[in-house]
Amino acid sequence: MTKYPFRADQVGSLLRTDAVRENRIRWKKGELPADELRAIEDAAIADTVRRVEAIGMKAVTDGEFRRDYFHLDFLKQLDGVTVTGGIEANPHAKAAEDGFTPPKLSVTGKLKHARDIQMDDFNYLKSVVTQTPKVSIPSPTMVHFRGGRKSIDIDAYPEMDEFFHDLAAAYRQEIDHLYKAGLRYLQLDDTNLAYLCDPKMREAAKERGEDPNELPRTYAALINSVIDGRPDDLTVGIHLCRGNYRSTYFAEGGYEPVAEVLFNSINVDGYFLEYDDERSGDFAPLRFVPDGKRVVLGLVSSKVPQLETEAELTTRISEAAKYMPLENMALSPQCGFSSTHHGNAMTPDDQWRKLELVVNTARTVWGEE
Repeated sequence: MTKYPFRADQVGSLLRTDAVRENRIRWKKGELPADELRAIEDAAIADTVRRVEAIGMKAVTDGEFRRDYFHLDFLKQLDGVTVTGGIEANPHAKAAEDGFTPPKLSVTGKLKHARDIQMDDFNYLKSVVTQTPKVSIPSPTMVHFRGGRKSIDIDAYPEMDEFFHDLAAAYRQEIDHLYKAGLRYLQLDDTNLAYLCDPKMREAAKERGEDPNELPRTYAALINSVIDGRPDDLTVGIHLCRGNYRSTYFAEGGYEPVAEVLFNSINVDGYFLEYDDERSGDFAPLRFVPDGKRVVLGLVSSKVPQLETEAELTTRISEAAKYMPLENMALSPQCGFSSTHHGNAMTPDDQWRKLELVVNTARTVWGEE
């Protein structure tokens, strides 16, 4: 069994502090120099790391305090990627009040890793943690799914094999540099495999000329071409997300359409799966999980302030254990608390109570790690 994910773990993003939120707006308006904003972020991250570690969480992120969006801040730094418009959400999903839907990503030139993207942020996180620093980056599938072949410049990539080759090479370079800097725990945030569980999203993929039954295999090959051959001491997890914007979501549906490929054809060490409500279906797809891989059940909602009880969580963990060994499972919030800089509709106290609940419940179920 892999060393990570931990029995009590977290997806990554946390509610921004008032100082980070307010001064990031000042920086965007040109009222604050970038180095002063970074110093403010440094202080907030250091304080937050201390609190995360104090409650007993061993996987420690920087809360993604330096990002506006969990994916765009990273992807737009790849040469060849352009961010435009928004995709169509499931009409039955809980809509955002401002009409926001996930942006489309287009490839308008040759893909290239022209600069380190997470290096400075990781080095700072590493300098302030006493536990395991964890970095979450968007899955490489994010560059393809939302626009499909039509969003990839035909002159830059007349053949898709070259597109996937260059995309994987760019990701490998970023991850290799992070590993050399000391990273041992990486998470890929992937909305697309979860979107492929949603009937409306599957139909939309067909309209873009894609085969929703084949895409999971295509994405498995892409992800494997990024992580296969990694050092033995680099753990890679993947988080499947159906959208997380100001407590709203964009897709729904159980894991059955992608489960067999997800668990058996993608060579990650662990899975962070949303299981906080009916949107994610039942636990039956966990029957495909092989030995040696850990599933982190996202049973604690990061979208609503109401606090779950330990009894509720242990009951659901027991239900999941009907389909895979309890020994191969762990617990986390269902998603980040702030995948975008806006944050979800809850208070910081709500967030901390939920993280403490995750740690305490994991101790009850699995004991001290």
